[in-house]
Amino acid sequence: MLTKKKWTIFSLLVLCGGTIYKLPSLKDAFYVPMQEYFHLTNGEIGNAMSINSIVTTIGFFLSIYISDRLPRRFTMSVSLIATGLLGIYLSTMPDYWGILFVWALFGVTCDMLNWPVLLKSVSLLGDNTQQGRLFGFFETGRGIVDTIIAFSALAIFAWFGGGYLGFKAGILFYSAIAILVGVVLFFAMKGCTEEPVSTKVSEEKKTENAGLGQVLKNKTVWLIAFSVFCVYAVYCGLTFFIPFLSNVYALPIALVGAYGIINQYCLKMVGGPIGGLIADKVLKSPSKYLFYTFIISAIMLVVLILLPHKHMSVYLGMVCTLLFGAVVFTQRAVFFAPIGEAGISEKNTGAAMALGSFIGYAPAMFCYSLYGHILDANPGLIGYQIVFGLMAVFACLGICISGLLIKNIRKDRQLRSMATV
Repeated sequence: MLTKKKWTIFSLLVLCGGTIYKLPSLKDAFYVPMQEYFHLTNGEIGNAMSINSIVTTIGFFLSIYISDRLPRRFTMSVSLIATGLLGIYLSTMPDYWGILFVWALFGVTCDMLNWPVLLKSVSLLGDNTQQGRLFGFFETGRGIVDTIIAFSALAIFAWFGGGYLGFKAGILFYSAIAILVGVVLFFAMKGCTEEPVSTKVSEEKKTENAGLGQVLKNKTVWLIAFSVFCVYAVYCGLTFFIPFLSNVYALPIALVGAYGIINQYCLKMVGGPIGGLIADKVLKSPSKYLFYTFIISAIMLVVLILLPHKHMSVYLGMVCTLLFGAVVFTQRAVFFAPIGEAGISEKNTGAAMALGSFIGYAPAMFCYSLYGHILDANPGLIGYQIVFGLMAVFACLGICISGLLIKNIRKDRQLRSMATV
């Protein structure tokens, strides 16, 4: 599918996507050390994540203005290096306000400066028939890099005794990797980037026309953004499958870690290429893939609500939740691919990705709290059934939005074909 040159770029983009979020996601591998050595409560860690989500959302909006105006290798490299430098400061074990400050800045370096530009770079590697596979294999590559780096950090943590020094070494390892990838990407992409060759006049015209104005007037971009919103609102609910299995099925502690690894890493690695290949090769449309998988998700959530969980084995419960999680991860792998399918002009792709991220990731600001509050207010199985019901509502909303998206893309193609005749 890709030339050797494009495979080089793709590999660099996978490294970028798989390393930049390790520090903001420090809690995934070092939740207990964060509490102990940063002297944080559960609520304070949650506050840091909320501050990060708020800054991220604002940053995605601001990124609409800059994502198509700055050189891609520059913004990605600077964001990686800046994230690594923040990690070095984090290794000094700052106080609570320092933690909030760092996580707020992670929203700038990782999301505002990096993510929309990274998505644009992936999209530009292929035409509109290859978007599903590109994003699917990109997500798989990220999962592999995530796994290797996370387990390497845990190994370093254990090597240094599993205490204060180990935690500090783990943070410095994440920081060094981010800085290293940033430096490599800056120099390696200088000769590999697919930046369009143009004159100074055309570049000025490109800058003038790109960005917010055309993107905000594009109905297709809004539909893509809200379809991402629905996928992410459902995805947020996957976090509560572990307490669901623990509370309702009495999941043994020994299985919690194994389930978490499968749920967060294996499903990402497997779901990416499956979703991408089906979207491109079978349906030949990422938007159609989202439409059908939203239907499947809604049906599976209704089944999860109606199943006699108290009379089922824990292994059957694990299989049911993992099957549903697999469907969601295939959606996550391709939910930005419709931007390429819709034929959004190259000069506006970054702005479209930024708007899609701004709206699409917004559920992170409220869904975790909403679902958690429901579970606290409704102990036992009933609370989880209400959460599954809300997730099903978001899935049904996704069916409607992705259905409109399919019609809009088809209409746009017809108009473009008529214009070329």
